[in-house]
Amino acid sequence: MTRFVLVGVGNIGRRFLEIVVEKQGPLQARYGLELTLVAAVDSGGTALDPMGLDAVQVLKLKRGGGSVASYPEHGAQGVSALEALQRADADLLVELSPTNLRTGEPGLSAISWALANGMDVVTANKGPLVLGYQQLAALAAEHGRSLLFSGAVAGGLPTVNIGRRDLAGATIQRVEGIFNCTTNYILLRMSEDGLTFDQALAEAQAAGVAEADPSLDIDGWDAANKLVIVANSVLGIPASLEDVVVQGIRGIGVDQLLNAKERGHVLKLLATAEKIEAVEDKQAPRYQLAVRPTELILDHPLAQLSRWQMGVVYTSDTMGQITAVIEDEGTSATSAAVLRDVIHTIAG
Repeated sequence: MTRFVLVGVGNIGRRFLEIVVEKQGPLQARYGLELTLVAAVDSGGTALDPMGLDAVQVLKLKRGGGSVASYPEHGAQGVSALEALQRADADLLVELSPTNLRTGEPGLSAISWALANGMDVVTANKGPLVLGYQQLAALAAEHGRSLLFSGAVAGGLPTVNIGRRDLAGATIQRVEGIFNCTTNYILLRMSEDGLTFDQALAEAQAAGVAEADPSLDIDGWDAANKLVIVANSVLGIPASLEDVVVQGIRGIGVDQLLNAKERGHVLKLLATAEKIEAVEDKQAPRYQLAVRPTELILDHPLAQLSRWQMGVVYTSDTMGQITAVIEDEGTSATSAAVLRDVIHTIAG
């Protein structure tokens, strides 16, 4: 039995719990996995029971717009994630609190404490990884704990897994990624249907693809954050957002997209990491990092991605080129990636 704490019971956290409940039998039969929720934390407080909470009851509270603090007998207002972890005596932290790219909190402190105190960690929270990856990776190594986060880079797309596991031993020469579904949706609606930028953005917001404040997406920073995670965890370089050249899609007009199409190209917001030739062969590889609108030829692996798709292309010295694409409409793929990481953490 694996006792876990869930920090963050928003859309991704709720869907994760739903999948765990739905797949309880197959998880036990195939992986010997028995997950027991001992604490859940949201902005209103905590529900904590060392004997195990009823995940269905937690979901009922959240679907009704309430807080886990209202959980009968075991709920409490004002209890922080860190306090819940210290009381829970758990084996695993699943950290899915809202992304905070200014301080990384509360996720950064929760993940740090968990790793330092004998807990494995699975997260899809970009904030702690962008701001503190080197620190967190060092803590995990020092304490012999697992830190997995495949859901943090383009939802269910196995971007990190391919780079870290499947390209082991290879030198990665180039990474190309379409890591943001919102910008891909907008650019395709503009190029295929002639919508203006403002019209396509409004439609994306109505469809739930874009946030009410879409700046993080359309200005390129969401993709840049994901590229920083790839740079640190896959390429092994201590990169920060300051190392990324960032240009978003704000201001792109229909004429620009149609002109690209006439040349046999398609315009995508592309995240890239390009290996720089070292002065000496023994030097660790260095990379140029960028997120910018880029014209791709039509036979490029990422050129034909639909409005709901994201993708990554790795080019390496010994394994050639590997491409992965995912169609990701909604939060299920990210939540499923969290479960994927939980399975790998516990079952190997």
